[in-house]
Amino acid sequence: MKHEPITIANAAAATTAILFITCRILVSLFPSLMFTIAQSWLHGVALTKFDPTSLSISSLLIGLVSSTVTVWVISYVFAQIYNYFLKNK
Repeated sequence: MKHEPITIANAAAATTAILFITCRILVSLFPSLMFTIAQSWLHGVALTKFDPTSLSISSLLIGLVSSTVTVWVISYVFAQIYNYFLKNK
């Protein structure tokens, strides 16, 4: 099944944006729990506690835009490579 690269990239980017905003809300509401979860995902890498009041709108926008654009590009390239391998099998 051939993938449409722009459709795949758009869907992945939209999903990333939704998850990023959801995570940001959860960090604001439950900072200790989210810190504990992040620490567990990093297999013991030492994180420093953060101040939830320092969550600025500018850091939200930078993180949202940079993560969404990065995932869009990666997904687009993935779909192109997938289609290449599909055609050449």
